[in-house]
Amino acid sequence: MATIDRDRLLAFMRQARYAVQASVNDDGGPQAALVGVVVSDQFEVFFDTLGSSRKAGNLRRRPRVAMVLGEAGADAAQTVQLEGPADEPSGVDLARLLDLYFERFPDGRERQRSPDITYWRIRPTWIRFSDFTSDPPRIVEFTSSDVAELLLR
Repeated sequence: MATIDRDRLLAFMRQARYAVQASVNDDGGPQAALVGVVVSDQFEVFFDTLGSSRKAGNLRRRPRVAMVLGEAGADAAQTVQLEGPADEPSGVDLARLLDLYFERFPDGRERQRSPDITYWRIRPTWIRFSDFTSDPPRIVEFTSSDVAELLLR
């Protein structure tokens, strides 16, 4: 089975400025949105959105997310797909993630002034790295126990 080094996986995830975030609405239908993201050392994916947005409502009712990170151009050949629970961090966790977020998105400080802004953290329980630049393609899947092991390294 193909493998990928923890640091390489984290670096790949961190180079993505944006991710497609998918959630489920009240009718069980999918909804997807492009969101600006940062990734912590613990593989947490963090983004902001308006509390009145469909995604925020979906996540409050069903706090599970699927995401895709990677380039979206004609030459795009590597992606990370992930799934995991979503939460609205607070306290020290929120402060830590905001510091990381504002480094990448300084304009986030202006958005922070909105009374409707909310912040979301995804803690992956499943990750799949796909690299279609090699023949055969390299696909590396991390189950929940594999992700837990990644966090210990």
